[in-house]
Amino acid sequence: MNMVPDTSVLIDGRITSMIKAGDYKGATIIVPEAVVAELEAQANQGREIGFSGLNELQALCRLAEEKVIELKFSGARPTLEQVKLSSGGEIDAMIRNIAIENNAQFITSDSVQAEVARAKGLNVIYLKPQITDFVPLGIDQFFDEHTIAVYLKERVCPFAKKGTINAMKLVQIRDQTMTEFELRALAQEILERAKRNPDGFIEIEKRGITVVQIGSMRIAIARRPFSDGMEITAVRPIVDMKLSDYAKAEIITERLTGQKRGMMIAGTPGSGKTTLAQSVATDLSDYGFVVKTMEAPRELQVPDHITQYTMLDGSMENTADVLMLVRPDFVIFDQLRKNEDFKIFADMRLAGLGMVGVIHATDVHDALQRFVDRVDFSVLSQIINTIIFVKEGIITRIYDIGFTIKVPEGMENEMHIRPVTTVTDYETGCLAFDVFRYDGETIIMPVIRPSDQKEAVIMSSQRIPSPLSFEQDIPQIRTLTSDVPLRKEFEDRTGWRLSEKEIQREIGRYTGGAVDVQMISDTKAVVYIDDKDVPAAIGKGGKNISAIVNKIGIGIDIKPRSEFEKQKKDEEEFNLGGGVKIHTDKKQLTIIAPDHNGKIVDVFASKEYLFTATVNENGEIHLAKNSSIAQEMIRRSSAGEVIKLRPV
Repeated sequence: MNMVPDTSVLIDGRITSMIKAGDYKGATIIVPEAVVAELEAQANQGREIGFSGLNELQALCRLAEEKVIELKFSGARPTLEQVKLSSGGEIDAMIRNIAIENNAQFITSDSVQAEVARAKGLNVIYLKPQITDFVPLGIDQFFDEHTIAVYLKERVCPFAKKGTINAMKLVQIRDQTMTEFELRALAQEILERAKRNPDGFIEIEKRGITVVQIGSMRIAIARRPFSDGMEITAVRPIVDMKLSDYAKAEIITERLTGQKRGMMIAGTPGSGKTTLAQSVATDLSDYGFVVKTMEAPRELQVPDHITQYTMLDGSMENTADVLMLVRPDFVIFDQLRKNEDFKIFADMRLAGLGMVGVIHATDVHDALQRFVDRVDFSVLSQIINTIIFVKEGIITRIYDIGFTIKVPEGMENEMHIRPVTTVTDYETGCLAFDVFRYDGETIIMPVIRPSDQKEAVIMSSQRIPSPLSFEQDIPQIRTLTSDVPLRKEFEDRTGWRLSEKEIQREIGRYTGGAVDVQMISDTKAVVYIDDKDVPAAIGKGGKNISAIVNKIGIGIDIKPRSEFEKQKKDEEEFNLGGGVKIHTDKKQLTIIAPDHNGKIVDVFASKEYLFTATVNENGEIHLAKNSSIAQEMIRRSSAGEVIKLRPV
């Protein structure tokens, strides 16, 4: 009996198992040279299917040496012109001609090839994909119920990542190292299963790398030249969570089923973003929405009625065109990475589709940065209404995205009113970030929340008694207690000193002289450098200073040193008697009382009570210079009155 297998049969790998089972014992297997050429070309391109087919040829050779079958090679290798026409079936025709010339049975796993061969009058054996009675894969031996991922590499002992999503560790699971032969056998078995299993498919096939999805398991097979040795990495989910299992699930459901249908799920790799995304997809489907996914590779574990799409002709843009025709209610876009992905997400959302995206980011600032680099910040709130940040499988933060016209926070004295995209913490209602344009650059400015500032409110609002007459109540005076060494506006605190050093280092790249930094607030600083170096530090169109602001998250006002010297001349110091001094500068008034540091004191002018405050650990009380109390103290000191402090 003469038999001619085509390329698909050798890649499939079942012909040797059928011979060993006795089905074709004693047969003459005629392998067309065109098949060998195809397998060789695929192997040279680093494609795993080429190596799988060559392994099958080697197995046939061993069977021939054992006299189980007779093996022959026939025909000519395809020419360059025939290779160019291979997509049109030229090489397939060469393989069929070998079967016709030898009056042989034609064996194929390709349904189109089988139909053409039958039309040519050939006796065809079509090996349909096997979909039942699957035995466990060889790689399954490395998994147990606690294993998340397995890492196998030649000349290295196998390792596995075990535990839960919020408590994982890498452990060695065998003392014996892996061999290339063992890895090749595992790889061939994986490819065969992917072809036969209806839940399996080859997701990526490029030079040196093959990514296979079999059920819930994603397997990457790497070999030279892409990697420095053969390696197999297999990852599978260990938890199957419903959206209702998450602590803040009702917020997500309420927003997506309402008007806020643009959502971004952010987090670091392995934090549980994909698990949350597939829970959202399932929940939306249960609510009666038509849900589709866009994935490359396809790894979401969703019900069968949710169709998973990947790149069409190598482009997600083509996939988006199809989805616009399909018109789903929601699209889950997994893993936005490339510029094209962000533009497609924005275009589909602005077209009216509900969109849920997944993005890698260490925090919300990084997630915003990845978007504003690719999408105009002014339409960000129309694209994304909500950002969900996930850490260790838990929803840690939910942010609202809005749009307004205002002066950005922390920039009141430096900027005019302008369009600003706001990012607000949903739970606290506090503004977290302002996104705006400044000197041609998009700035993401962190906003310090009051809860993050360790202040002590020392004095309650009250009216100063007669004979003083003020037009308004005295505002609250904020100073520091001895156990709270931080304040919002004036204290030279540790965090400010670190920020000053970072600003000095960054600005120092543009000047050879000294860099003097004055922190005005947690988000604002004034920097004085040599007059001649100011243009270089600012850069063309503000490019240099904008880059620094984006990097460190603090607004910076560059000023020439000549202004700094002038400011120093404008400072005044008065000796007010009673061991108390007052020091004023452009913005604040400081009462210097080193003998009372850490104490709560009453402040008197002559014998008249003014207010109560706490002296900080440096022996100082700070007041805003433009406040009514500060102005009254300056007026009284100028009139020669003695200022005294009396501990409470």
